[in-house]
Amino acid sequence: MIRFLKGLVLLPVAILVILLAVANREAVRLSLDPFSETPVFSLNVPLYAILFVAVAVGIVVGGIGAWLGQGETRRTARERRREIRRLEGETARLRTYAPASETGGLYRPGADRAALPAPR
Repeated sequence: MIRFLKGLVLLPVAILVILLAVANREAVRLSLDPFSETPVFSLNVPLYAILFVAVAVGIVVGGIGAWLGQGETRRTARERRREIRRLEGETARLRTYAPASETGGLYRPGADRAALPAPR
């Protein structure tokens, strides 16, 4: 079902991207020098290539920003995993020292005490 929904969304997006590339295939001059009429460094590239590169750079920068923003969460998860491993090791160590006859395999609180009669 998820695969179908992905296809349902991605197919129109792919068609739009192809239409954008076909409609904007004329070369435009890309220059990083806004003050000169004849820039020293300029490229003639199709407009769709500039748009695709801009979107790709935006995705990468957004991904890096999200990754950096989740640093606290990753650190907390790492600390909790370490604590879980430590506690599991401690539990295993303590199980080796507890005699099985003493607990009967399970811990039952109050099993060694007799119940008092209820007051009248």
